Amino acid sequence: MELREQIQSVMERAVEECLVAGVNFLVEQDGEEVLYAQAGMADRESGRQMSRDTIFRLYSQTKPVTAAAVMLLMERGEVDLFQTAGEFLPAYRNLKVAGRDGSLSCAERPLTLYDLLGMTSGLVYPDEVTLSGKAAAAVYEEATARLYTDHEMTTRELADRLAEGPLAFVPGSSWQYGTSADVLGAVIETVTGKRFSEFLADEFFRPLGMEDTGFWVPPEKRNRLAEAYGTVTDEDGRAGFAHYTGDNLAVCNRMDHEPAYAAGGAGLVSTLEDYRKFARMLLNGGSFEGKRILKPGTVRFMTGGELTADQQRSFDNWVGLNGFSYCNLMRVCRNPARAGMQVRRGEYGWDGWLGMYFANFPEERMTILMGAQKKDSGTFSLTRKLRNLVLG
Repeated sequence: MELREQIQSVMERAVEECLVAGVNFLVEQDGEEVLYAQAGMADRESGRQMSRDTIFRLYSQTKPVTAAAVMLLMERGEVDLFQTAGEFLPAYRNLKVAGRDGSLSCAERPLTLYDLLGMTSGLVYPDEVTLSGKAAAAVYEEATARLYTDHEMTTRELADRLAEGPLAFVPGSSWQYGTSADVLGAVIETVTGKRFSEFLADEFFRPLGMEDTGFWVPPEKRNRLAEAYGTVTDEDGRAGFAHYTGDNLAVCNRMDHEPAYAAGGAGLVSTLEDYRKFARMLLNGGSFEGKRILKPGTVRFMTGGELTADQQRSFDNWVGLNGFSYCNLMRVCRNPARAGMQVRRGEYGWDGWLGMYFANFPEERMTILMGAQKKDSGTFSLTRKLRNLVLG
């Protein structure tokens, strides 16, 4: 069986087994498409099939774009990564750290942009257990409640409000996935004097021709936005789908208006066709079809880092990313021998909460992209199966 037939078969089986409602998959090498496949529905309620131009909510696959924006400011001399967040956002000048016993203490050192890019900041996503997680949850709960009102929380306000809660650890001392990219969005606004969404459009989306990428979907394109689903089982153990319409992390699920809060960690929508332009730009050392977006050295820096030993121990708790480290809001493969799937040393990328996936392979000059809208998925079984087929 040829590779494309294998890919198609695995995808169709995933739809039949209710693992995903719909999925599409694209592989590009040396700037040329070598494989595209799709299966299932983008919208089960209307019967709309998955297609090349389906628009997806990226969620955390937004993060590499935010990192690229910081890299651009760095190479222009507008920021130094060891500048403190407090230099740009005064709310971050006197941060507290939560102790295991519930106590609070002053942070032993300032939070830097480098910490934010590496998720070593101590800023965390909402949870119901820790002081830091509860504080973040309160901010996002309010931001979500203010969606669709005339006083939505802005990118800067959300970042400032996050600073009111305690960090989970002293910056640089550990690693934990969290809200760092959202704070970077506010930093970018302060440095550039532009809205974060405007800066991304000016410097990346328009130059790259990413016409379907942004923080909302205009009316004329809304019939291409995929619906999101969770997998559920009935009393007899049979799998099915539950239509998801929530606004996770204060990201407007309907995507029907330009939000005041442009979430640097979760807010973008895009298509596989659009995102591969961003991926190709990185793979080409910062250039795309004759346009220079980033310098080659900047891209090498962006994709070439790793965590310290202490930080790596925390990152290693992330099941499925064995063999990888983390830098600049992306995973980077450093030890293929430890991986639980087919990998390549030096590959990098990230995924999203609803199943979006992106990986670049510099040695092979190859990009893998997958589109899905499956609740609570990130990198999941189907992602790894399709990767293994391509890389095997």
